[in-house]
Amino acid sequence: MTGHAESDIEPETTEVESADDEDPYEDARRARWTATVTGALLTLMGLTASLMRLGGGVPALVPTAYAVGSAVCVAAGALGARGRTRRALWLMILGVMVMALGDQFD
Repeated sequence: MTGHAESDIEPETTEVESADDEDPYEDARRARWTATVTGALLTLMGLTASLMRLGGGVPALVPTAYAVGSAVCVAAGALGARGRTRRALWLMILGVMVMALGDQFD
């Protein structure tokens, strides 16, 4: 059976094929939002910890470490919002490590 190239019969599409037609930028958009929100949350936690430790009888290094760690997380959130999610992840890790170092001196 031979058919013409201009036949009216179109191949059927399945739902599996239509699932692959997602927006290719959706993953990048999710990564940017995740990096931005995580950076903001870590910043708020660091500033809160810094303010809580500021009034206590702890060395000045402790609230300073929390404040510096939260500043690094601010930079990470800003980078994440601009699409630099890999660098933002590493800066968030660095910021949390600085905060943990300040916690060790407590």
